[in-house]
Amino acid sequence: MLDFFEWIVRWSQIIPWLVMGASAIAAITPTPKDDAWIGKAYKVLDFIALNIGKAKDTAQSKNILK
Repeated sequence: MLDFFEWIVRWSQIIPWLVMGASAIAAITPTPKDDAWIGKAYKVLDFIALNIGKAKDTAQSKNILK
């Protein structure tokens, strides 16, 4: 039972680092087209970075800012 709690503690320390790293990568990379394989990988990265709903950066919003 103690191993289970140690496992929970380890993952609770790792998950914030994963989210932070994915958020940093998503913030500095341009949003690719959805039909390319990199677009599908970017969707996974957005999910890990918790970029969901209105927090997501779309290709249209980047074109408006230019």
